[in-house]
Order: sequence, then structure tokens, then C-alpha cells
Amino acid sequence: MSNTLSGLGRKLISNGIVTEDVAQQATDNAEESKRSFLAELVELDGVTASTVSQFVAADFGLPLFDLSSLSVESVPTEFIKEDLLEQYDAVPVARRGGKLFVAITDPADSEALDKYKFTSGLSVEAVIVDPASLADFKKSIQDSSANLSEGLDDSFDLEVDSGELPDDDDGADGVNETPVVRFVNKLLLDAIKRGASDIHVEPYEKRFRVRFRVDGVLEEVVDPPLSMAGRLTARLKVMSRMDISERRVPQDGRIKLKISKTKAIDFRVNTCPTLFGEKTVLRILDPSSASLGIDALGYEPDQKRIYMEALANPYGMILVTGPTGSGKTVSLYTGLNILNEPGTNISTAEDPAEINLEGINQVNVNPKAGLTFAEALKSFLRQDPDIIMVGEIRDLETASIAIKAAQTGHMVMSTLHTNDAPQTLSRLVNMGVPAFNIATAVSLVIAQRLGRRLCESCKQPDELPRDVLVEEGFTDEQIEDLNIFKANGCPKCNHGYKGRVGIYQVMKISEEMGRIIMEGGNAIDIADQAKKENIPDLRESALIKVSQGIMSLEEANRVTKD
Repeated sequence: MSNTLSGLGRKLISNGIVTEDVAQQATDNAEESKRSFLAELVELDGVTASTVSQFVAADFGLPLFDLSSLSVESVPTEFIKEDLLEQYDAVPVARRGGKLFVAITDPADSEALDKYKFTSGLSVEAVIVDPASLADFKKSIQDSSANLSEGLDDSFDLEVDSGELPDDDDGADGVNETPVVRFVNKLLLDAIKRGASDIHVEPYEKRFRVRFRVDGVLEEVVDPPLSMAGRLTARLKVMSRMDISERRVPQDGRIKLKISKTKAIDFRVNTCPTLFGEKTVLRILDPSSASLGIDALGYEPDQKRIYMEALANPYGMILVTGPTGSGKTVSLYTGLNILNEPGTNISTAEDPAEINLEGINQVNVNPKAGLTFAEALKSFLRQDPDIIMVGEIRDLETASIAIKAAQTGHMVMSTLHTNDAPQTLSRLVNMGVPAFNIATAVSLVIAQRLGRRLCESCKQPDELPRDVLVEEGFTDEQIEDLNIFKANGCPKCNHGYKGRVGIYQVMKISEEMGRIIMEGGNAIDIADQAKKENIPDLRESALIKVSQGIMSLEEANRVTKD
């Protein structure tokens, strides 16, 4: 037997899997092509990939894995390295806690496993796959990466000012190093690809992690080495035009990522000093979200009709309420898009302007310079406005000016942070706005939440007892023909969910509600009147989405149940 054969080749021969001639030919071919012995072996006549893989798995005592059952989208992309992908017949296929599972054809290739262990910072466990399926899988990953990078140049065309890094700033050391730059660029691109709304970059005492908020839920995506924390934060601050030498106070900035000649994504960036460094949060602002159209937001037909009727009024106030991240800005901008015509003068005051829209005059408030919401509103009223949008009503002065504008022939749109529509009116009273002004100026209040949509490809019927459905809030009439679904999970979605849908309480201010406000009624009185007028509250709207098969009951409970 030839001395040039590997130990694995000798074992295959002694077990009758291949002949010595075939093994020798595969060895010679591998030396010439710089490919692995097994990859060359299965291309020779008379040798099947499955037979070789089964033998290798049994000989090394490792599991045999079928790559055809795995989607490219489900692999942990943060551990995929292009240079390693080209150099070795090994691909990371899953992560479980602190362990990375790597698909490999030859487990004796310790160099490949060591490389992935070093780059990931995790313990590595091999799973055996056949060479042919691994080659196809690697090509699919590379094709996916090529599609993702389409329209991008090598630097990803980031429109940022490089800034000057102080010589004495520790965090600035190496901020322009290629690995740091590439990591940040890939991080931003991966977040866009996965449909994330926020990126959280968080330093702790013994670790450093990055999380994405996908469909409203945070999930951990990568743990960079703790030693990189200062350099990554400094890189993000430079890109956002922040002062990298200032680490004691929060800062705000902005990044523009140009992904093609015609499309750019903005990131609103905020840093906040914590015990172990600065936490950085990036909000992803996609201008295309404002042009989705009202039908894509999830309004029920009656809710859509009421909103459209309010937008058609020449004056009055429309208030949108809900917590941060509930889609208030998209709802407002959808309305502004409908109203944005050449014959209409629209001005907005925001902190900051999240979405840039042509044809609308947008102002970023700057309290330090004296440009508050109230001051911006006063200026707007001297500029012949038709429609005014105020990012948020935070104080009595802003509320008073906005309401007076609504009473004097202008359409005013704004947001408040309250739990539901009735509480919004009580909040204005508590701020000191006269009840009469509220009753005569406010025409519509929309309370909203965002819930995760069930994946249409894998959702499953959910069987629940009648008494449970009644307890959850379904009526007897709804239960008769009720078909509800639950999340399952598949390669096309995120744990059974894909995308989000709005849940709304659209409350038109009726004459009776106005009377309740002027008589000093509270939010409970207004809510009772809304029920009499058959206005669904947030909980009832969520249950409608459940009955339509759009949302699971579990998700409805997460976003609406007290």
C-alpha cells in the first residue's frame, strides 16, 4: 500500500469501501487541484458520497447530517467567513448557546475546525456531510451573499464624514482598521437584510453583544470580542458625526447607507454611557415604509374609512398614540403622503425627522438652539400652512398652539404617549388644555400597537376549549365560526412569524364625547361612550386579527392583554 495515502484513505481501503487504485488516484487529484481527498474521491466512478460519509461518521463517532434539509437563510451568517469558505470544506450550520456546529466532510481536518473556533469564540462541534452536498451548499451561500451585495461597491458607499480622531483617545485606536470597518458595514447590511428595526450594541463587564429587533422582538446575533468594544463604538460615532472624545453624556447622530444608485437607508443613532462603556442603539429608517399605502398597514375597513374622512377635513386635529416603536410615525406619514399634493403646503416639526419626503417642509427641532416644537409651530403659522405635523406634543405650550391652529382652519397631526385613545383626551386635560378647546379641535384619535404576523407557509391550526376563548374575549358569535392559528416555524420565517401588522383603536370624537370632556369626564367615561358607539378597543381589534388568521392568540396577548 502506497505511503502517500492518508490514514482515512487506508481505512476506506481496509474496509472495502474503495480500492487502492481509486484511493491513490483521489490522492493525486487532490494534490493537483488543492481540494480535499474526499471531494476528489466521490467524483470517481464507483464511489458514492453517501457510503463514504456514513463510513466517516461511524469511524469518528460523529452525527451524519443531511444538508438538503437546511435552508441557506437559517445558517448563522455572522460566522460565515468568505476566506474560510473558499479555503476549507467546512461551513457553520447552527449555533446552540456557546456551541457552533460545523458541517465538514473530513473531521480529521482540525485546521478548519480550529479556524472557526478562533473566529467565532465558541466551542466547535463537527457534523459529517457528504462532499457533493457541501459543495452545493457553499455555492448557495456564496450566491446569496452576491445577491445581497448587488448594487454595493467595496466600501458599501457609506455617506459619512470620516472626522478626525484625537491622538489621545483610546477608543479611537484602530477605528479605521479594515476588520472593524468591515464588521460595522456587514452589521448594518445584515440588519437590513433581516428586516430589523433596531440594532443594539451593548458592552458588559465580561462580554460584548449585538442584538437586532426583528418583528418587535430583540434577538442576539453576535458576540464580538470584548476587546473590540471601544473600537466598534468609536467607528459608529465617527460615522454618525458624533464627538468620539465625549463619553460621559448621551449623543445623537445619523448614518446614511447607500445600497444602490436610487435607494438609501438612514440610521438614527444614539449613544448612552453605561457602567462598562457606551451602549449604542441604531434605529433603521426606511423611507419606503412611508409609501406602503394605507391598505398595507392593517386598518380594518371601517377604521380606514374613518381615518380617510378625517384626512379629508380642511381643519381639525388627528392624534396618534402608542409606545415607542408602535408605528406612529408610519401612520402619520402615510396620511401625509395622501395629502401631499402640489396645491398643499405641509410643514412638519420632528425630533428628529425620521423619514425624508419630497414636497414636505421638514424641520428638526433643536432645543439647545431655542428651536422647540412650540417655536417651530409659531413659525409655521406665519408661513401660510395648510397642514402641520408635530412630532410629539410634550408640553402645554405646544399643545395650546397646535389646538389653536386646528381651530383656525389648519389640519394638525401629532402624537402622544398614552395607552389608548380615551386616555389621550384625559392626558390633554391633565396638561392644562381647556376642555372646550379639546372638544372642538380634536377630530380623531388613533391608538395603535404592532403585532407579529403569522407566517403563511407554516402556521398551524390552534384548538382551544370554548371557555378559554370566552375568557380571552371572543363573543359567542365569533366562536361559532372561529378558526385560529399558532406559530410553528420554518426556514422562511422568524420562529413562526414574518413581518408585522398594525392593531388600531380608531376613535372619532363624537358630539357625545365632546360633551363628556366639557363636563369633566375621565378616560373611563370616554371609553364607555366609545363602547356604546361600537368602537373596537385595542384588545378587540387584536382578536379580529386572530380570527382572520393573521395573528396568533399568544401574540395578541403579548401586545394587548393587561
